Amino acid sequence: MIALIADNLESIQDLCRTHGIRILDQFGSAATGAFNPETSDLDFIVDLGGYEPSVSRRFNHFATAKVDLIADKEIENPFFRESVRQQMVNVYGAGNRQVAA
Repeated sequence: MIALIADNLESIQDLCRTHGIRILDQFGSAATGAFNPETSDLDFIVDLGGYEPSVSRRFNHFATAKVDLIADKEIENPFFRESVRQQMVNVYGAGNRQVAA
């Protein structure tokens, strides 16, 4: 887990609880160790629960990087789905779940 996430973990988890997000998993450069604060964004897979569209703006509040929230059910490409599954790092909720098929 990169420092940006670790340093804000409590705030991120509070945000998830407040907005009904059941599971939040990180993937991409922040999960693989290739994160560059100058050029990288933060990618998350979410189990939406009672998701409100405004919650993505709240994630951008703590991060200097752009935040992309992707619902697990939105991933249709099987190759991308597998890549995400291999990179996922649980940030909130029940970890080690499969990305929706």
